[in-house]
Amino acid sequence: MQADVINIGLAFLEGLALILSPCILPILPIILSGSLTGSKWRPLGIITGFMITFVLFTLFSRALIQFTTININTIRNISFGILLLLGIIMMSKTLTERLNRWTQPLMNVGSSLQSVSNSQGGFSSGLLFGGLIGIIWTPCAGPILAAVIVQVALQQTTFMSLWVVGAFAIGAGIPMLFIAWFGRSLMVSMGFLREKSILIRQLLGFIIILTVLYFLFSQSFVLSFNQRGKPALTSVHALINGIEQPYQAPPISGISDWIDSPPLNWSDLKGKVVLVDFWTYSCINCIRTLPYLKDWYAKYHDAGFEIIGVHSPEFQFEHDVNNVKNAVKGYQIHYPVALDNDFTTWRNFQNQYWPAHYLVNKEGKVVYVHFGEGEYDVTENNIRFLLGMGEVKAQIKSNENEWMSITPETYLGYNRAERFANLPLVIKDISAQYIYPDNLAVDAWALNGDWLIAPEKIIAMKSGAAIKLHFRAHDVYMVMGVSKKPVMVKLLLNGKPYHELAVNQYQLYSLLHLTHDNEGVLEIIAESKGLEVYTFTFGG
Repeated sequence: MQADVINIGLAFLEGLALILSPCILPILPIILSGSLTGSKWRPLGIITGFMITFVLFTLFSRALIQFTTININTIRNISFGILLLLGIIMMSKTLTERLNRWTQPLMNVGSSLQSVSNSQGGFSSGLLFGGLIGIIWTPCAGPILAAVIVQVALQQTTFMSLWVVGAFAIGAGIPMLFIAWFGRSLMVSMGFLREKSILIRQLLGFIIILTVLYFLFSQSFVLSFNQRGKPALTSVHALINGIEQPYQAPPISGISDWIDSPPLNWSDLKGKVVLVDFWTYSCINCIRTLPYLKDWYAKYHDAGFEIIGVHSPEFQFEHDVNNVKNAVKGYQIHYPVALDNDFTTWRNFQNQYWPAHYLVNKEGKVVYVHFGEGEYDVTENNIRFLLGMGEVKAQIKSNENEWMSITPETYLGYNRAERFANLPLVIKDISAQYIYPDNLAVDAWALNGDWLIAPEKIIAMKSGAAIKLHFRAHDVYMVMGVSKKPVMVKLLLNGKPYHELAVNQYQLYSLLHLTHDNEGVLEIIAESKGLEVYTFTFGG
């Protein structure tokens, strides 16, 4: 409960701080311009409409995008285009008058519904105006919203998700409301500004155009830079991408078991450089970081470097200490692994990602943080810098995706199932007969035969039960397991036999690797009952 309250508070502060972000600039002129007419309640209606639309859009946009397979960058660019068009309209007297004539019937509807209004519109017309602003702005601010969207995704109930994103919207709306009311009062009290309202509107339109062009240019520059790649790191002179205000490393607590180590705390690690790695053994993104972690541990452990792998499970079978021990042995991990089954250390660090790396200096302070894959050269530079060492002598070649659009991770249990193509959609917690649809859209999946769909997995109830997936990727992986005897699985790629494998434990299985094509239809057929399947993951 305490962590939920903290998440809500953080979301509110993130929203409040949004007013200082450049991404808010395009909509402030629109809000200010829209607040200058109508009753005194219109600014409140605008901000209320903005917040309501933002909450709804944030909660449902991810599902909508994945269902339609539209790239998020496409939606963001469309929003930029709409903002650019609004700026052009605001600069033109003729276009503004024409737009007013086109939207007059819509405004009349809002005026007829409002209880407090004047001839120019009140709360309800402002509500409509603010809602439209929210729809336009939300996709544009994608990078700024990353933190709150991840917080929403981690909530276990829709109710808590609503609280988190609602707190963010309220935090963002409060300063906007002050701006709207302040701007309105300024215009009313200053006759000169009122006389120059057309010029002010044109100036605001010009600001919108400049801001959108700036973001489009910045986005293109960053994309082209990343596509070219960064130069190899050859020397260590300073901490790269370190956090501005290092903080005392949170406690490593609530650990149910330790593997390859006695229980550790920060007093045991005093004077060492420590990398805290949040991972889980069936996560493909975590697995792809392991060669780098093991290489650093081998090279720098004797120089005072330590790694603590905090294993925070995603699925129920990952709570089993024996399953984790087998994975640690199989991946040849020799550094300490702590089983954080209750997510106590995860919450202590306020972590939100698998994998996540927190680098702690010899004084016990977190000085560098990185989420996800990548930045291996930066991380190694920082390790060596904190150890007081010299040049980086070798680099492992990165296998990061190079801007390829791939199928998103696909969960099969009904708690998080998406893009499921069968009709009826889902029959929960009982064995049911499913039949493949005639067509399978890209990124969609379907069942055939007898399956039981549970909250976090599906279970083959008879031999011949099959799954079909239309994927976009070079590599396809699947988290599977069996509770009793092993199950043989047959793989068909585009209708042709591809491979067979034995599923005998709960883990991530590599299904196929393509060297050229990156799209196809994969079918997985269980040759006996008892196969449990959790998720598909993909690589470029």
